[in-house]
Amino acid sequence: MGWFTGRRPADLGVRDGRLKALPASPNAVGSQAPAGSAGFVEPLRTRLPREQVIAELATIVRAMPRTLIVTQTHDYLYAEFTSALMGYVDDVEFVLAPEPGVVHVRSASRLGTSDFGVNRRRIEDIRAALAARAP
Repeated sequence: MGWFTGRRPADLGVRDGRLKALPASPNAVGSQAPAGSAGFVEPLRTRLPREQVIAELATIVRAMPRTLIVTQTHDYLYAEFTSALMGYVDDVEFVLAPEPGVVHVRSASRLGTSDFGVNRRRIEDIRAALAARAP
């Protein structure tokens, strides 16, 4: 365990259809944040069959460097991403929304106040990879 890993949050997951709210610090993004807020990011959208979405996201995440999938169910995925240099850990979650083809996301750094846009870029990379897998 590195100096900058932090502790795995005990309060992640889905509660009443929502992922954990974003911290006040600018080192997180989420699709359930208020639209127009600094941390807001559009949810992922896909044409993949609902039963394949989380498995496809897991494949995408596993192909990314320094990742660990912590939890995977039919409608939820939680992974940890560790930075190469300092070993900072970001917690990234995906949950299928009730609307077809919509996946809500949350990506947040455990420590620090700025992530230099890493969480946003990661979600956009995942968005592009998911779009490339759609029929």
